[in-house]
Amino acid sequence: MFKQLILLCALSMPLVSNAATAPFSGDITTDVLLSDYDKFNKQYNAFTPTEQDIALMQKLEGKALVVLFGTWCHDSQREVPKLIKLLDESKVELASVKYVAVGYNKQDDAGIAQAHDLQYTPTFIVKDDGKELVRVIEKPTGSLAQDLTQGL
Repeated sequence: MFKQLILLCALSMPLVSNAATAPFSGDITTDVLLSDYDKFNKQYNAFTPTEQDIALMQKLEGKALVVLFGTWCHDSQREVPKLIKLLDESKVELASVKYVAVGYNKQDDAGIAQAHDLQYTPTFIVKDDGKELVRVIEKPTGSLAQDLTQGL
């Protein structure tokens, strides 16, 4: 019995050490995201935006964009790289873009997620002069470019 207990403890040690490791949270650049997180990089490279979506992105000209996501979140791993590729390909001039990674609790130390009432990841928020115009949550209903520019 004692040997089984020791074996059980030994086998559970990796689980305990992984559970104590929290995912990154806070501001992050696209360069770091794509270089340090393989799933984001693979999705970025696999995604090819349509000409229509690239053209739609021009509607974001002069707007601010806040991207709240989890590096651990499969929806974020799918959608955030698409956004980065759309921005790269369209070369749209945004007023600003802020990428904020959150922990499993959907919070960050600076309180940006809380200030934007983050419920689900990823959440993309388009703003103009501080006013929220568009919010895309988890996954778009059409293409990401269509949903981000809906009503603009």
